[in-house]
Amino acid sequence: PPAHPRPPVQTYHGAWCWDYLRPELERRGCATVAIDLPAEDPDAGAEQYAAAVVRALPAETDPVVVVGHSLGGLTIPLLPALVAVERLVFLCALVPQPGLSFDGQRADMDSGYVPSEGARANPDGSASWPLCGAIEVFYHDCPQEIATWAASRLRSQHWTITREITPLRSWPATPVTSIVARDDRVLAPAYGRTLANERLGVEALVIGGGHSPFLSRSAELADMLVRVAGVR
Repeated sequence: PPAHPRPPVQTYHGAWCWDYLRPELERRGCATVAIDLPAEDPDAGAEQYAAAVVRALPAETDPVVVVGHSLGGLTIPLLPALVAVERLVFLCALVPQPGLSFDGQRADMDSGYVPSEGARANPDGSASWPLCGAIEVFYHDCPQEIATWAASRLRSQHWTITREITPLRSWPATPVTSIVARDDRVLAPAYGRTLANERLGVEALVIGGGHSPFLSRSAELADMLVRVAGVR
């Protein structure tokens, strides 16, 4: 079958965070697109994030498989109304609920892990991660060189996207996959499994390790994505 672009969606991070996963997918016959979302824009909500995805896709493309990681899960359900989407993949991701903001969901997603340094509030209302805390939370199962590289590149994050009532009015009919990391220190694995079952209507797939399997387990994650996408 044609190789479909697979745009991964992420915040705090940038498109660079997929640099280890993309070659693995491309070796398996998948064209890829990685996207910088407007995390540093204080006014950007999910509609602006979704528009950034649409702008990054080729003008003419087959239906895409969209992988949304972490906060990216609040964006990807908007995309089937804008472009042809073959499947939505929630990777260690938040899940919106029509009619509510994410903050208003009061979701119990606490893993219980307490880093030595937490995220810091900035004067402009955004948040940033110090190097040590980011490594402990996002990259504890990555090689040290990769963990340091990634933590040093994290961006500040504004929070309109979690505070606004989601612009998602109803769930699209697009097929959905949920992938949960067994040792995630950001989102409790129980949160991911529960949301997959109760809101997405699927059983979550489980991958080992922490919140950033695109860096710590890139080949394993690529195999999983290829299977759920039905690529031969």
